[in-house]
This record gives sequence, C-alpha cells and structure tokens, in this order.
Amino acid sequence: MDFKNKKEDLQQSFWEQNYQNNTIGWDIGYVSPPIKDYVNQLCNKELSILIPGAGNGYEAEYLFKNGFKNSTVLDLAHQPLQNIRKRVPNFPEEQLVQEDFFEHSNTYDLIIEQTFFCALHPSLRKKYVAKMHQLLKENGKLVGLLFDFELTAQGPPFGGSLDSYLALFKEKFSIKTLERCYNSIKPRDGRELFFIFEKNN
Repeated sequence: MDFKNKKEDLQQSFWEQNYQNNTIGWDIGYVSPPIKDYVNQLCNKELSILIPGAGNGYEAEYLFKNGFKNSTVLDLAHQPLQNIRKRVPNFPEEQLVQEDFFEHSNTYDLIIEQTFFCALHPSLRKKYVAKMHQLLKENGKLVGLLFDFELTAQGPPFGGSLDSYLALFKEKFSIKTLERCYNSIKPRDGRELFFIFEKNN
C-alpha cells in the first residue's frame, strides 16, 4: 500500500485550508457522546488533560464547563484555536497551544483521542504510540475512539482494525478496554472502537 504521496498533504496548510473553508466533515459540532460519558464518570477535576489534534475542541469545551480547568488543547492549525477562543472566551489562553504534536513536551494524567489518530498519515502510527507514551505521566491513560474500518490509501480519515490496534499499542500500553462503541453518533455506528489504554512504566 503506497502512502508516500499522501503524506505531504497532511501538513499545517492542509488543515488550515480545511478549517477556513469549513470542509470539516469529521466535525460533528458537539462533544462526542462516548467521550462525554467517559468524562462524566471522572471524579478528579484536577487531572492534567491533553487533547491533541483537537480541532474545534468541543471535548475541551465540555471539560472546561464541567470544572476541569487543567485541559490543554493542541492543534497544528491556527483557525480551530481561534474558533475555540470565540466560542469559549474564558478558556485559558495558555492552554490553547498551536504546535506539532510530535514536538510537544509536557506530561499529562490523561490524553483524549478524538479523530486525531485517524487524521495522521499511517506511516506515523508507531511514532504516535511512542509519543503518547512519552507524554503520559506514570499510570497515565490514553482514552478515546478509533475507527473500525479497512485501512486504505484514501484518507484522512485512515481506518484500522481491532487486531491491528492491539498489535500497535500492546508493547507500550496495558489494554484496559478496546471494544465496539455502543454510543457512537449515528453516522459512525458500528465503525468506532472505544478504548482505555494505560501507560506501561
């Protein structure tokens, strides 16, 4: 499978243009229900949380409005961060970070995955796993959604399977949950896996 030509497209200008033109079909306009339900059962509102490739950051908005004040939004593009500023003017400016995920250097208790992994070029997947491991504190968790459909050269979004994700993550993470999502939005019903991975120390 040849991904080489596509790799060059998945840069800042690509994402910036998509947000400016509002060609963001992956953006559902609100917090994803599986993420919302997971956040609702969290008791410790002091957790340090990262949402990489957050886009318009509805998950970050939901966290902030529910008392989680230590959530960092990370995106390569400028426009979605501007959109968050307009929508949530009280969101701490220092927690809206425009940066390449692979250059980020803080550490967190929890990282939320929501349509970031599937947007990355598949050749970066091992690097993604290593970077997530690096960014998590001891016993930190990577939690979120992964698409469950065939990986092809067409994308983003790029798909994958439960078995391929197990093989990819099992070396650096303890697989706590990886299962078909029961509360996906209708267009993604049967095509998402919910997961909770804990960092191996």
